[in-house]
Amino acid sequence: MVLLLSGAALLVLGLFAGTMLVAAPLGLASGAAGLALWVLFPLFCIVGYALCVVGARAGLLAGLSFAISCLLLVLGLAAAVALVLAGAALVQTVGSTVSLWYVLIVAGLLGSIGAAARSAAAHEPAAR
Repeated sequence: MVLLLSGAALLVLGLFAGTMLVAAPLGLASGAAGLALWVLFPLFCIVGYALCVVGARAGLLAGLSFAISCLLLVLGLAAAVALVLAGAALVQTVGSTVSLWYVLIVAGLLGSIGAAARSAAAHEPAAR
């Protein structure tokens, strides 16, 4: 239970770091996203996910993994929407959009891997 709670806390911090990386170029967060957010976003998401998997019961594992994947995909989609709106000049960005690209790639990749793993597991025949 402690591993699950620790993993969930790290995962929330990782998702928060990713959210700040999306919000900063849009001017929704004060200041710029520092190097710590760039490093901690993927690190906390991966370590938090690993701790959640280790600490979760077997019956909870598939749903938990899918929920985490969905959260990462939503974050990646938010970055994609921000990039499209900035590209269409509907939103003025504060500084560079590199952090948006970073979140799009990292969150999109991690979320897609998790969702694909669930899809692959759903199509496997049950073990006898």
